[in-house]
Amino acid sequence: MNKYPKYKPSGVEWIGEIPKHWNVMKLKNVINKIIDNRGRTPEYGSEGVPMLEIKQIDGVSKYPKSSFEKFVDPKLVNDFVRDPLKKGDVLIATVGATAGKSAIVERDPEYFIAQNLVGFRSNSSTAPEFLFYVSQSVYFREGLFAINKANTIDNLKVSIFINNNCVVPPLEEQTVIANFLDDKTAQIDKLITNKQKLIELLKEERTAVINHAVTCGINPKVKLKESGIEWLGKIPKHWEMKKLKYIGKIVLGKMLTNDDKGDYNFKPYLRAANLQWLDANIENVKEMWFSKMELEKLRIKEYDLLVSEGGEVGRTCIWRNELDECYIQNSVHKITIVENQNPFFFLYQFFYLGSIGYFESIVNRISIGHLTGEKIRELYIWSPNMDEQLQIVQQVETETKRIDGTISKIENEIELLAEYRTALISEVVTGKIDVSNKV
Repeated sequence: MNKYPKYKPSGVEWIGEIPKHWNVMKLKNVINKIIDNRGRTPEYGSEGVPMLEIKQIDGVSKYPKSSFEKFVDPKLVNDFVRDPLKKGDVLIATVGATAGKSAIVERDPEYFIAQNLVGFRSNSSTAPEFLFYVSQSVYFREGLFAINKANTIDNLKVSIFINNNCVVPPLEEQTVIANFLDDKTAQIDKLITNKQKLIELLKEERTAVINHAVTCGINPKVKLKESGIEWLGKIPKHWEMKKLKYIGKIVLGKMLTNDDKGDYNFKPYLRAANLQWLDANIENVKEMWFSKMELEKLRIKEYDLLVSEGGEVGRTCIWRNELDECYIQNSVHKITIVENQNPFFFLYQFFYLGSIGYFESIVNRISIGHLTGEKIRELYIWSPNMDEQLQIVQQVETETKRIDGTISKIENEIELLAEYRTALISEVVTGKIDVSNKV
């Protein structure tokens, strides 16, 4: 792409040179109104005026997501809002992991913003869409970091925003730039969306591979019989049905203990939050006190199945000795499969049960569902002999490895597209690329 004929120093390190006829200004000099919440927490209901929350701004989409969950009585809205939003207002998140992420108001809205969002209305010298793309650029976020003088930009104040630097070309060029970026980001976003849809299809394929293997086996000519369970249907004729308590030892973890009760040991433990489908997540493992008896009973051994007792009940993974030593809290069941059975076969069987919603169907959901030890012990499972279990597991792992490899490749492509998108916006709004003839 073309460069501008002449450049000059911007005077800002992370912006570099800008076209000679452009200027650098503080954000406060290109806006004429700040729209924010009065900082009060309203009482929410199921109807009324919707409130836009911080999670509805993802930092990529041009417009906020319309998935409203909180509503306020129209008579009370003025108690929480200083000014109504208008089309073209740029919204920026001020707290948490989304701090600095932005969106633009698509039309005069019927919603108001939460107290962790702030809106900026551009003045007559600045096109709202250009200001939006400025807010999405790398240099704008670099400025927020610099002003905040910290490693993060969480919990930003309006005073930080308005003193950030903006590169400001003539108004006509701003409109050209915004139109160009509308077109290019739409193309990139469509590519990303298509790739995300492909990932979802691949995940569905992976689920189908696992579910078919653990309910029908891998021999397409095998004779079937009625399982005696309505939701399961037919299974291979030579497979056995039995209760889980006959092939596995089930143990529930202990309640959180914050104090040494005397001769206790401070050890790592897994919670339901550490359990993903198929694999454990050990990024945030906590520690608590265990007695000697509890250490012996609750230690996780290699190839134990770990099952979520609450939350997403039944979510199951297998322990692969990710840590040298680890135990379980009472939101986790530990299942040790007997020696003459393959634990991976039952891991995939639990995955099947989760995918059809079986675990959710057997828990009490009046408040918080709990998958009790008794319910797991009485769970009917089915299985072939050990050799066939191994064959099924090997085929499942071969197929899922292929599918996961494809998913990983597509995820990398999405990441590269997202990086290119951000880089393109930054290059264009700082004048490193001349797009005046590209619209």
